[in-house]
Amino acid sequence: MKDQQNSVAPDEDVFDFPKAWLRYIHPRRGGVPAAVKPAGPAEARSLMRAPAGEGESVDAARRYLAGEPDPVGAAAVAAAAVKAEWKYERKAVTFRTLVDAWVAEHGLAFAAEAVVERCKAVLAADRRFHNGTRMPRGLGEPEQEALWRVRAFLAAADDAGYAAAAERLDAVHWPAEEEMLGAWIVAYLLPDRQDRVDDLLAAGPRWERLDTLVLCSLGRPSQLDGLLPRSRRARVSTGTIATLADGIGTAVLAYLLNAVADGRQGGELRRCVFDAVAVLPTDDAFRALLDRRDDRHGRGALMDAMRRFPHRAVRLLADAGDRDAAELLDGHVRAHADLVAAALPDLPDGARAAVEPILAAMAPRVPEAPAADLPACLTAPPPWKRPVKPAAPGLEPPAPRVAWPAGMREAWLAADTSEMERLVPEPDWADLAAGTDRFLGRMQLGNLLLFGPEDVVRPVLPKLVRFAYAESWMKPVVARYGVDAHDLVVRAAGLYLPFLSAPVAAGAADDLLRGGESAATAVAWLDLHGTDAVPYLAPAALGRPGKPRRAAEHALRRLAARHGADAVAAACPGAADELRTLLTAHPVQTGLVKRPAVGDWVRQAALPQVLLRGGDRALPEAHVPRLLELLALPVPYGLDELRAAFEPASLAELGWSVFAHWLDLGRPSKESWALAQLGGSGDDEAVRRLAPLIRAWPGEGGHKYAVTGLDVLAGIGSDVALMHLHSISQKVKFKGLRARAQEKIAEVAEARGLSLDELADRLVPHFGLDADGSMALDYGPRRFTVGFDEQLKPFVVDEAGKVRKALPKPGAKDDPELAPAAHKAFAALKKDVRTVAADQLRRLERAMVEGRRWTPDEFRAHLVRHPLAGHLARRLVWLADTADGTASFRVAEDGTLADADDKTFDLAESARVGIAHPLHLGDTLPVWREVFADYEILQPFEQLARPVHALTDAERESGRLERFEGLEVPFGTVLGLEKRGWERAEPGDGGSQEYMSRRAGADRYTVVDLYPGFSIGVPDATGDVQLLEHVRFAAEPGRYWGARSTPPPLGDLDPVAASEIIADLETLRDAAR
Repeated sequence: MKDQQNSVAPDEDVFDFPKAWLRYIHPRRGGVPAAVKPAGPAEARSLMRAPAGEGESVDAARRYLAGEPDPVGAAAVAAAAVKAEWKYERKAVTFRTLVDAWVAEHGLAFAAEAVVERCKAVLAADRRFHNGTRMPRGLGEPEQEALWRVRAFLAAADDAGYAAAAERLDAVHWPAEEEMLGAWIVAYLLPDRQDRVDDLLAAGPRWERLDTLVLCSLGRPSQLDGLLPRSRRARVSTGTIATLADGIGTAVLAYLLNAVADGRQGGELRRCVFDAVAVLPTDDAFRALLDRRDDRHGRGALMDAMRRFPHRAVRLLADAGDRDAAELLDGHVRAHADLVAAALPDLPDGARAAVEPILAAMAPRVPEAPAADLPACLTAPPPWKRPVKPAAPGLEPPAPRVAWPAGMREAWLAADTSEMERLVPEPDWADLAAGTDRFLGRMQLGNLLLFGPEDVVRPVLPKLVRFAYAESWMKPVVARYGVDAHDLVVRAAGLYLPFLSAPVAAGAADDLLRGGESAATAVAWLDLHGTDAVPYLAPAALGRPGKPRRAAEHALRRLAARHGADAVAAACPGAADELRTLLTAHPVQTGLVKRPAVGDWVRQAALPQVLLRGGDRALPEAHVPRLLELLALPVPYGLDELRAAFEPASLAELGWSVFAHWLDLGRPSKESWALAQLGGSGDDEAVRRLAPLIRAWPGEGGHKYAVTGLDVLAGIGSDVALMHLHSISQKVKFKGLRARAQEKIAEVAEARGLSLDELADRLVPHFGLDADGSMALDYGPRRFTVGFDEQLKPFVVDEAGKVRKALPKPGAKDDPELAPAAHKAFAALKKDVRTVAADQLRRLERAMVEGRRWTPDEFRAHLVRHPLAGHLARRLVWLADTADGTASFRVAEDGTLADADDKTFDLAESARVGIAHPLHLGDTLPVWREVFADYEILQPFEQLARPVHALTDAERESGRLERFEGLEVPFGTVLGLEKRGWERAEPGDGGSQEYMSRRAGADRYTVVDLYPGFSIGVPDATGDVQLLEHVRFAAEPGRYWGARSTPPPLGDLDPVAASEIIADLETLRDAAR
């Protein structure tokens, strides 16, 4: 990473042709030079073959193969060679190799004519018409590659060779129908003849099918004007952009902006176009990026242009005049302070006026600390320079074996095999087994394995490996034959689970390393076998360098994270020391992960200083690159040292600055470490700023970044971070992200030995509130006290007892330090509580519906005495279940407990506490309503006023809720059930979702069949109304199949569950037409 602060600014009006473009450019004489390395003729001879059939071109091909230099014959040979190459990506390589051979054996002029003859044949054979006019599709990739090759040779040819080739090309005869297209092909090969290009452009627009060749023939800016309306049809590529830039210079901007305006360009092409704009040394190009900085790729290109042209950036950012441009200017000036200060006298008055206050406001730099005071991880040799590569030559894995956990073999023996129909009549098993030397169809193989006698089948299992199917009906086969079935399923995900062997271990380790869907099976395998898998992984992990070693080490590290490195090492006594060395080393030392590459895009001069504890000394600039590298490691190294050495807020500010710049660059995927490092550098403020981005990213094509963001929240690990993680796991509109957040929360809960509900209780922060749930805000002469309403919305009460929804702004008479700090604290409190409030209300309402219970200690610690949750606890009626029965009570304002008669309630330590549902309160319900009315207690959700419902006897018998069937309900109301815990069906054919379901208890669901159903991604595409076809109970979600859809027994269905389901359906009835 280079520090650009003191760099000398380049000449910002010179076009520095990007070196990365050279490999893509279509070279021209006098243009940007491009090297051409021809292949040898010997390689080409192996490709040459005569075309089949008869005709003039076939005769010409035979003459060419006989040694006669016939361009038409060479073209026919090329056609046959390209056709014979079955890999499409090799076809262009084949033609290019032949071109090189023609140049070497017959000269450039011959090669040029032969390629043109092949193009002529392709166009002549293309007989497509449009509105009566013949419109050939154009040339294929092999022909375009060959033309590019010839053009490259012509660009590098001497004058005599070039003239000879031009003469041969001009002499090629084109039929009238292809004359214009042929002229453009020649113009492409000879782009220095610009008068010819002008004539062709003036002749008309019959060039669209060769659009790339036409654009690469241009050499004058004026030529582009008439082509822009049609050039959007051209396939944008780096080669076209580079060649146009070589031909017409910075005038290529018009073409690039035209391409940007085309909404059909995909993300990668769009980035390519914007990156090209960023290298153009003109004010127009920079302004174009400024105007398009709301585009993710446009903003990234703008940041690149700012680095490239720092003086221009100062002028034009200052001219822009908007708030965002002002923020960009501020960061830019700070990154290039010395350069900008030196250029200040030459800046226009407006730019100087904008820059001078920024330079003046730059805080003096804190003195740098001596290296001796820095953490050792920043001064000692880094881990990537201290490799650790333990080896155990000759270590062999044990023999394959099968290890069934309790109940698994029995379950696999009973697995469904209905898809494998039994042959009738029963075959001769011995005869069928004898056929394994030849071929067995799927049905024959399945019958033999599933139903054949064991003494007949077991001996032929080795012969069946080549026929094996990785299908669910194989589970009974594995359970039946055990280790003898190993080779049949060794690479079948899901079927290798019970096996322990070196091949299975290698496959699972590889799946785990690659990630994706197959990684879940690998994780299951490791979790199932634990340290018993170590002897099968160790030989590869301590063997030769390569992917198998990395994969095995990766799997062993997962086991070590779960069971401990010592337990893993002890599981393989023959290599215990080597394994312990491997697992205690950092992955960057073993080669499992690479040294981070922190690119020049990280502007070190723009980063804030990182202050050591105490704030009076800073990390020296020379050590900042090392700090960034350590933060960029995917596995933390020295993180505890860094957190102990630096001010947390200062380290977090550095991390956020790097992340914010990554965002400005358009979230480049290869630099996504800038997001991941927030897990090590971030604090609660970073969490508050990151969480909204995580929620939004999936809708912007950034699901993978949102998932990484969840890892960041888990890595920060504070109460606020886990609070946001839990919130995302409960409510976010993107199902995939919600599922991943639930997985992360489950991991956190498991690590702490808690259930998900128990963890959620502990994730509600105190937010700095006093024990009674209030907060004092001191303005000096004025004081306010914070309180919360039934929705956990904060308010303030002044000293006169007046309730205010908002805290007043500090005034002239208020303390200049206390008042702003108090105002800021209240703003942060509102923001933080807003994040958890809705979650807490939903969580407690769900606890009421699902019948969750707390111990008295949990109830007091996490509800009654919690500064925030206590506000909700005091607004609800609670139940205490004991062996003697159930009693109801409430929490009074002073934290004591009272019954419905307002008498003190004694909570037995053996009791289990829950939130009362109206169905639980019986005759006390009206009493409790009166108590809450007398005390003017507003409830956070409907409890005492909650409507209750019941199933009829007929509904319990039939499992159908026919009273709701036939209703036509607005689609938005139906979708609203999702907020009440219902889920849409998994998408079927065409993305249709034809029912919604809600769990009604163990092995019970309520299912509403819809017509026409929803279309995934566009819920209203099927109309404004949904018909409720069937409303029923089922053992599992799915479509209604009439008599085959047998309802589960409902005799013991919880009355609360039934009431809540009917209440949900009543909302549909209320909205029905």
